[in-house]
Amino acid sequence: MKKGIFLTVALVLVCAGLGFAAEKKYPVRDITNTVVWAAGGGTDVCNRIVSGEMAKIFKVNINVINKTGGVGGSIGMNDVYSRPADGYTWAGISESCVTAGVQGGWDKRMNVWDFFIIGGSPDVVSVAPSSPYKDIKELMEDLKAKPGSIRAGASASGSIHHLNLLALEKGAGAKFNYIPYPGSAPAQTAAMTGEVSVVITSVAEQQQLIRAGKLRPLGMLTPEPFSMKDVGTIPSAFGPYPGLSKYLPISQAIGMAVPAKVPDAVKKVIADVFAQALATETVKSWAVSNYYTLSGKTGKAAKDEFDKLESLFGWTLWELGAAKVSPEKLNIPKP
Repeated sequence: MKKGIFLTVALVLVCAGLGFAAEKKYPVRDITNTVVWAAGGGTDVCNRIVSGEMAKIFKVNINVINKTGGVGGSIGMNDVYSRPADGYTWAGISESCVTAGVQGGWDKRMNVWDFFIIGGSPDVVSVAPSSPYKDIKELMEDLKAKPGSIRAGASASGSIHHLNLLALEKGAGAKFNYIPYPGSAPAQTAAMTGEVSVVITSVAEQQQLIRAGKLRPLGMLTPEPFSMKDVGTIPSAFGPYPGLSKYLPISQAIGMAVPAKVPDAVKKVIADVFAQALATETVKSWAVSNYYTLSGKTGKAAKDEFDKLESLFGWTLWELGAAKVSPEKLNIPKP
């Protein structure tokens, strides 16, 4: 009898030790990173660059695939969330994923994920070279004198660029005539052709047009100015309008996520290697040359950022009549 008890206890201890060792050794096999947006886009490229560096450190493959469709990346997110919560399936996501719930494609809050934020490219206010406006103050003061007289282009209602436009209006006390476009590229084209007078998209999206002299940047929607090679320094709009700090910055948040129910020890390993990857020369030089600002937020700081984005995006869409599900129903607090 005593011998049987001893063997049972020993077996339990051995199994526990093996489980600890397996967890400690994570990862022991290849990882899949399912990007919820199309190949070649910003989220896809960021995930491929960083996953490649993480794979070198992990010494396993990280297979980056694309699973698009639904709303707000919902098909890819639902697929990843349905997999075992063991840390071997990640979701490549962006800030736009926070709209999936109010658009009816996701029935949960975004706080069921843990995030590893790579970063994003900040938004800039630009005009065509023929525009009479030489800086952000000239533009906004003219707009304040003639509310609604200046046509501003940005991507669709509820997008990050539209929200940045709304924040600029609130912070400067002015009102544009907002013209929505299906994406950043047509909004930028509209500014170049004179269909609109102003465009708000990201530096990464505008960089080639700015360097070619087809758009002229007036101000960054970030607290700091921004230096661009062959162009110089783009000033911050916060200088003449410090009230912007109440509403901005609203930044892109591109990165990866795992279900929050993944073991904490595994998430810690991912976070540690993620930090190492962002510190490599490969990632840093890529970010500089492509005008991305690295974040590196994980844990509570990353969750707080997505909570803020979910609240802001969700309620804005609802108030614009562009949401199918009330944020209140999803327990998303008002911003």
